[in-house]
Amino acid sequence: MSNFWDSILLMISAFVFVAYLIIMFQIVVDLFRDDEMGGGSKVLWIIGLIFVPMLTAIIYIVARGKGMSSRQHASIKRAQSETEAYIKGVAGKSPAADIAEAKALLDAGTISADEFAKLKAKALA
Repeated sequence: MSNFWDSILLMISAFVFVAYLIIMFQIVVDLFRDDEMGGGSKVLWIIGLIFVPMLTAIIYIVARGKGMSSRQHASIKRAQSETEAYIKGVAGKSPAADIAEAKALLDAGTISADEFAKLKAKALA
């Protein structure tokens, strides 16, 4: 019976330790993500996290928890918009946009009818 409770205690201890590490990493990431906080304040928070980790983590979450949430959401939205911009840049234009651009060049006299036909075939391929 002792082995059973020892294994339960080990699982609970491992869970608490992993949760503790996740919270500490979130706090450190939030400290470096915050542009409004000065360097001295960041150093003081990190020193507190090193020497009195549990108390400092609780105080940080209570004092700056709402800001952590808003900075996390802003970071996610910024990453999402950058990803969408990258995808749009890589994907290129639609075939209709390519044909319309080629038609405008044909109407302006910049390209010949044969070149327009080649560009249209390329866009539709």
